[in-house]
Amino acid sequence: MTRGPTLPAHHLPYLPTPLDAFNTAPVDEARALLLHCLHSRRWSGRVADHRPYPDPEALLAAADEAAYDLSPGDLAEALAGESLPELPEDTYSAAHMALSAAHAAYEARFGHAFVIYLGDAPRGEIIDRILEAIRSRLANDPEEERVTAAEELRRLARGRLLALLDGARNCATRHNAPTPGR
Repeated sequence: MTRGPTLPAHHLPYLPTPLDAFNTAPVDEARALLLHCLHSRRWSGRVADHRPYPDPEALLAAADEAAYDLSPGDLAEALAGESLPELPEDTYSAAHMALSAAHAAYEARFGHAFVIYLGDAPRGEIIDRILEAIRSRLANDPEEERVTAAEELRRLARGRLLALLDGARNCATRHNAPTPGR
């Protein structure tokens, strides 16, 4: 059996991954993007200055390391840029009132916004997790709460970085997908 001529290989144009785009972005753009993940100039500068990252895991490891090294001033700066997590739109008003009261008590005790990572929380449990965590953490002494808040900030930054990388990847995929019917 004889074969016909081989068709030429079709090469897709190179499309940068979200990590490639981050690695090659001007340093000011990379730092600004990182400030959306954690509101610390030192952290964002440190993560941006260590580019390029070979893979997302290396980026996350560097982000974690930089978060672990936050000074008390860096931590205060990062906490000042945070606010309470958004609640689902259908959350009833009594829950908003309970959350506002608990948050006011937390801010009065510790002097900064309450931070919590909720990336793994089912939508229907968000308000309960926030209220439970605020009430539990109100019993912490200030140093213990500083350590807890720093860990929650690290987890938030990590989750936001992953969302940015994934969001950029999904956006690129949607923009480069063939149009149905064509």
